[in-house]
Formats: sequence, structure tokens, C-alpha cells
Amino acid sequence: MLVTVEERAGKAVAVKVAGDPSHPTTQGVLCTKVSRYLERTYHPDRVLHPLKRAGRKGEGRFERVSWDEALADIAARLQAIAAVDPQRVVPYSYAGTMGLVQGEAMASRFFHKLGASFLDRTICATAGAEALNYTLGTRTGTDVEQFDNSKLIVFWGTNAITSNLHLWSRAQEAKRRGAKLVAIDPYRSLTAEKCHQHIALLPGTDAALALGLVHVLVREGWLDRDYIARHTLGFEALAARAAEFAPQRVAELCGITAQEVEGLAHDYWHIRPAAIRLNYGMQRAAGGGNAVRAVASLPALAGHWRDPAGGLLLSTSGMFPVDAQRLYRPGLLAGRTPRTINMSTIGHDLLNAGADGRPPIEALVVYNSNPVAVAPQSRQVAAGFAREDLFTVVLEHFRTDTADYADYLLPATTQLEHIDVHKAYGHLYVLANNPAIAPLGEALPNSEIFRRLARAMGYTEPCFAEDDDALAAAAFTRHGPTARYNWARLKESGWERLDVPATYAPFAAGEFPTPSGKCEFVSERVAALGIDPLPGYLPPNEGPVSNPALAQRFPLAFISPPARNHLNSTFVNLASLRDVDGEPTLEIHPRDAAARGIADRSRVRVFNERGSIELLARVTERARAGVVVALSIWWKKLARDGRNANELTNQRLTDIGRAPTFYDCLVEVERA
Repeated sequence: MLVTVEERAGKAVAVKVAGDPSHPTTQGVLCTKVSRYLERTYHPDRVLHPLKRAGRKGEGRFERVSWDEALADIAARLQAIAAVDPQRVVPYSYAGTMGLVQGEAMASRFFHKLGASFLDRTICATAGAEALNYTLGTRTGTDVEQFDNSKLIVFWGTNAITSNLHLWSRAQEAKRRGAKLVAIDPYRSLTAEKCHQHIALLPGTDAALALGLVHVLVREGWLDRDYIARHTLGFEALAARAAEFAPQRVAELCGITAQEVEGLAHDYWHIRPAAIRLNYGMQRAAGGGNAVRAVASLPALAGHWRDPAGGLLLSTSGMFPVDAQRLYRPGLLAGRTPRTINMSTIGHDLLNAGADGRPPIEALVVYNSNPVAVAPQSRQVAAGFAREDLFTVVLEHFRTDTADYADYLLPATTQLEHIDVHKAYGHLYVLANNPAIAPLGEALPNSEIFRRLARAMGYTEPCFAEDDDALAAAAFTRHGPTARYNWARLKESGWERLDVPATYAPFAAGEFPTPSGKCEFVSERVAALGIDPLPGYLPPNEGPVSNPALAQRFPLAFISPPARNHLNSTFVNLASLRDVDGEPTLEIHPRDAAARGIADRSRVRVFNERGSIELLARVTERARAGVVVALSIWWKKLARDGRNANELTNQRLTDIGRAPTFYDCLVEVERA
């Protein structure tokens, strides 16, 4: 991103943001959200001074205090709690900034020294990430810059126009060259509308479809037997498992036709090279990890890894070896092993930790996240944050749903105001974030807030005095793809490609970084977890197969994929973006709407045992029959009824990765 700055009244003011046209992946293009970053940075509602709660929790009433007063009081409160048991302090963070410096570098040092609870950061990607690691040995895949050479591109569980614009541009170029585009998604998204084929399966049934494809590939002999023999482990067992998934059975499980299974398998073998863009939507159900493992088996079976434009891309984040010892300083734990809190079950843990024999949570420090809006089963999350005996500190840009519950709200800087270094999960470049302007008001980088808090706590280790340049310089190991990493050089260039070939095919010759060195259809590491070592199909927790009584009461599957203009909850408070969406809506198929007497643009109540929300109905065939769709995620305070889609989601976790099952959710809908 290029930022244009002007001097006004002696201060540098950012006046324009644009994509960097020289960057090979982004090629000068910003998505709709990030193109409004100046509006976000200079928003009149920015939190620019430390604030202390002045009303009841949840009211969002604060009074201004000084940094010294805030930090002294926070330190005293944390010290008192830690004197009893430091595990009663819990950090809560995720991807508000994805930089290594402003993300967890200084924060991890602080919480390691304190001995606070660990946080299992599962809310987005761990089911897919761990499943990919068990199958391929790493989180890497097809270079995004090769997709325009693919002849078949399968968008599986992803709306690339919304969440992967730069890959979509490559796919459009491939389409112009004659490639076929296929979308696999319960919802006819913007991406699905522009593909040649849309396979609208039921939520949570992706593993069944993948195993159905394996079934047809094996039955027809559409297999790269040389690649399988040299570079895979467990083919015979996988083939036997897939024998259970004939196309007709898969059609019944997925709510599609047998012809769609047969046709996709045919295309996957005959149209070469084929690339799958696999994303996280399909992992957010009970069997999400198994589903990713099943899909990740396909490129090895058909030999698509041989071509740089074939294979699969879920994430490239495994290509960036972070130097955890230097950056996060786990030695500060001094031999302690604190308990772990899963961020996806924070509602349950805030209300029940202590009752189940574990230490209660007495303090939360929230940064880079908005859990009251984004964590599942939101009513329980809000009830936990509302505890008067819970001491809560929030580092934020705005008074979010979570900030309203803070005892102290501390002003953090935006990307334009601080130093950072970023790895990527969609391409192969390390990126520098140079500050374009000075911090507004009294805002501080996350790193500096934790430095000052460490000082207020009396921590004197030299690592707490390292500045942001030193943190960035320590970010990556000096071997493998980052062997030539140099922070001073990167600051000047802005971005540098990893030390990999210009035409990169990661597994063309096998060399999978698994224990066997092969693509593991059968994984002993999975077996060690007490899980079937073969990919299998686990039906959704909430569905007619696993829970017919519940499905009778709540017959509609409910999914809440990202709205195009929100980036989860990050941009929803920008009026220019929110006005495009108007208000939270529910897309419902005409057949389901007619059965309930629901007209287009009428108000509806969506409910289950966990809660209810009121939405504006959009009667449309974009939602398949039996599935309703609420594009999300809204701040609760900006919705008409003060609620969002997470009133309905649950805190059950996936089979692999301990991740949330946001899209494993049944509801009923009625006229409001």
C-alpha cells in the first residue's frame, strides 16, 4: 500500500492510499475495505486518549485519564491478581493487526513474564491449518501468481471476490485464456455467480463430496500412479474409505446430484493443470478438519502438484519461519506451563472457569480483537464480560462492542502510524509496514503500550527495552525461505519475495515436510490424537443425521459468511461502507420463505435455543433451499435489535484444531 502524505500546519497528513503497482501479487489494487483506510484512520470516533470506565459494564461510558494514571492502576490490579495466581490473567487477541511486531511480539514477552494463561488462537484458521500440516506437512501451496496459468480453478468454500481479490484477478485472466471456474459453496456468492459452475452443497458436507471425488477417480483409474507410489502414504486405505462414498450416496448427503459429483471428478482429471483455492468457510463445522484433509488429498491423487499452476492453496503462512525464541522470549516463563484458554470458548470460560476446578478468570487484556461481537454464542460472551469482578483492559481504535465493557480503554495506533513487519498467507512476500504519519492524539503502538506496562510492573529485563525496529529485525529465522532476511533492507524496499524459485511448484518432486516425507493420506500424528488417521466424513453436530429431534424444531441451516465490506467487524463502523449494506439481512430461498409466509424485505425473527435476532429478509435463490444466510459480522450496537449472528452460533469445536463451528448451526425463521 502506498500512502501519499502532505504537510499541513506543520504536521504530516495522509491524503491518499493506493495499491503498489510494482507488487507482483496485488498489482496496484486495494480491496473496497482497505481503500477506505484513511476514513478509518481519521474517523471522528477514534479513541485518542486513555479512558477509564465511568458507568456500568456494557454502557460504554468513560472518563479521560492520563497514561501514567491508567498504567499505574492497571499494573497494580494485575499484580494483585498475579500474586494469587497469574493464570487468572488471560490475554485475548487475534488479527486486528496481523503484523509480527504489533501482534504478539512485546505482548507475548509481557504475558510470559507475568505467567498469564496461554490463549489458543483458534477462531479463524486452526482446523484447516492443522489438517493441512497433518496431510502436507506445512501450510503452503500453489503460488497465487501461477493461477492465471491454471486450466481448471475450483473455489472451495471461498468467496474470492470478497476475501481474495488478487487471486480472483488471476482467475479472471485464466478464464480469458479458456480456464473453467467452479465454485463449491452452499451460497451463490458473488464469486459463484461468475463461475462456469456452482455446486451448492449443504453446509458441513464438504468431506463427503471430496471422498466422492476420490471414489470416482479410483473407480475410473484417473490416478497418477507414479506420483502416488513415489510421494504418498496410505493410498490403499484411502481408496477403501472412498469406496463407501458412491456418487449417489454423496448426492444424498450433500443435497446435490450424482451427476455433479461425476462431472467434477471428470473435469478434475481431464482438465490440466487444476488448482483448488480452498478457504476457511468449509472448515467451520464439526468435521472441518477432516474435510480439509480429504480435499488436500486430491492434488496428489491426480498428479496436479507436478505443475506450478496445479495443486491447492489454503495458506502460504508456513513458508515464513518466525523466530519464536527471539521474538516472543518463551524463556521468560522460567519453566512454568500455564493453562490454556481457547478463545472460541471464552463465553463458557468466563462464566464457568473456577466452577470446573480451574482457576477463575479475573482479568482480561484484549487487543487486536472484538470478542463480544465475533466470538460464538455471543449472549454468553457478553454475560461473561459483564461480570463486575472481571478486570478488563482493551487496546482499541474505536468503542467497539467489547470496548464498552472495558475498565480501561487504551488508544492504539493504526497501520499508518506504526512500524511492523508482516508475513503473508496468500502470497510469497515479506512486507514492511513503515509509519506514514505520527500517531494521532495520545495513541500508542501495541508494542509501546506493553513496554510501558512492563515498566509499570517493575520488569527490568533488557528485552522489554527493545524498540520496534529491533523486534522487526528479530522476526524471522535466518534459514530456509527467509535466509536472506534483512530488516533494514526490507524497510527501504517495502516488500521482498521469499527465497524460492520464480516458478515455484512446492511438491512437484514430492518432498513433503511430513514425518514420512510424503503426502500422508494416513497420518500417525492424527492417530496419536485419538482420531481416525484417515480422512472421513463427520456429519454436522446440528443436522438431521446427528440430531433429528433438533432438526425438526430448527430445520434451516444457518451460515454467516463475511460481508464484502466488513472484514469481520473491523470496517463496519465506517458509514461509507455500512451504507452500502444498509442493515443486517437474512437471505432465504423462495420455497423456504413461502412456507413461512415471509415476503421480500419483511422483518423476520431468526432463532434457536441459544438466542434470536431480527433481520431484514431478502427472498432470493442465492440462498439454496434449506439454508439461510446472514452476511456478517455487524457490531451489535449498530444493529436495530442490538444483536448479531453470533447470538445463534455455538461454542462446540471442530474435530481437528479446536476451532469454532460457526457454520454448524440450525435455526428457524418466522415473521417478526
